[in-house]
Amino acid sequence: MLRATRGDRAEARARPETDLARRRMRNEPARSGCWSALARVLLRLATLPLLAFCAAALWFDGTASRGLAGALAAGFVLVSLALLLRRPARRNLLLALVPSAAVLAWWFSLQPRNDRVWQPDVERPPNCSFDGERVTISNVRHAAWRSDTECDPHWETHEYDLSQVGGMDLFLSYWGPRAIAHTILSWEFTDGRHLAISIETRKEVGESYSAVRGFFRQYELYYVVADERDVIRVRTDFRGEDVYLYRLRAPPDRARAILRQYLLRIDRLSREPEWYNAVDKNCTTVIFEHVRPIVGHVPFDLRMLANGHIDEMLYEQGAINASLPFETLREASRVSAAARAAGDTPDFSRAIRQNLPARPPPPPPGK
Repeated sequence: MLRATRGDRAEARARPETDLARRRMRNEPARSGCWSALARVLLRLATLPLLAFCAAALWFDGTASRGLAGALAAGFVLVSLALLLRRPARRNLLLALVPSAAVLAWWFSLQPRNDRVWQPDVERPPNCSFDGERVTISNVRHAAWRSDTECDPHWETHEYDLSQVGGMDLFLSYWGPRAIAHTILSWEFTDGRHLAISIETRKEVGESYSAVRGFFRQYELYYVVADERDVIRVRTDFRGEDVYLYRLRAPPDRARAILRQYLLRIDRLSREPEWYNAVDKNCTTVIFEHVRPIVGHVPFDLRMLANGHIDEMLYEQGAINASLPFETLREASRVSAAARAAGDTPDFSRAIRQNLPARPPPPPPGK
C-alpha cells in the first residue's frame, strides 16, 4: 500500500472547503436573481396606487363626456400596464411612469373658479373690509331651510368689533360613523352675538357631495359665514345629524387673532378661489392652517383626519373642559335636542348653551 504524501493529505483537507466555496458561488447568482425579481415586483406594486389615482383623475376631472372620460381612463391604464410588464423591467418601469407624469401635470394645472352656476346656498362668496378692529362682512347667510338641500338664502351685511370677541366654540356634527364629523368654529362677542363659520364645498347646481370625489378637483373651497341657527338647524332638523358643542379654552386675544386669520382668507377667496380636498383642505385641516400662525407648532395627530375623535384630542390637551370625565363632558355637550327645541327663536345661541359645561379658564400668559 502506498502512503499518502504530506501534500496529498493537505489537498484532501482543503477539498471540502473548496467544494463549499464552489457551491456558494453557484448559489449566489440564484439568490441575487431572487432578490432582484422581488424588488421588481415590489416596485411594480408600488406604482399601482399612482396608476389608480391618475385613472380616477381622468374619470372625475376629465372631459364632461362620460364615454370619452372612461375611454381615456381605460386607455391610460392599458398603456401604463403594458409598459410596466414589459422587459427589461427597469427601463420600462421608468417608461410606465411617463403617462402618469403627464396626467399629474395636467391635473395640477386645473384651476378653481368663482364663476360657475352655484347652488343657492353657496351662490355668494362672503367678503370683508377692515377699519382697525371693526370689520364689515357682506354675504353673511341667514338661510330658511325647507329640506336637507333646499333653502331660501338671505344675504346680509354685518359689522363686528373684533375687540369685543369674548371666546370661541367648536361644533362637531355627526351623520354616520363616530370617526368622522363636520367641524364648525363659532365666535362669541360680548354683546351676545355669535358668528359661525363652516368650511365646506362649493357645489354647482346639480352636484351633490361625494367623499370619493372630494379627493379630486371637483369642488371649490367655501366658507359659510352665518348665524348659528342656519348652520346648526339644517343639520339637527333636516339632516338628522347629532351635534355637540364644546367651549374652547382659547383666551379672547387668541380667539380674536384666529378670527382675523379666517376673515383674511375669506376675503382672499372671493378673489382667488381654491380647491377643496378631502385630505388636506377640508373642514378640519383648514382650521389648523388658521390656528398654527397664532399658537405655533401643532403636533400632528391622526385624530385631525379621523376628526370625529378630535374632542378626545382637545380633552387630553386641556383645550376643552377637563374637570369632568370625558364621557360625561361629551354627553353634556350634546345640543341636538336643544337646537330642535329652540327652532327659529332669535335667542337660538343662548338657548343651546343653557346647560352646557363651562368654558375652561384661559391658560396663563405665554402658554
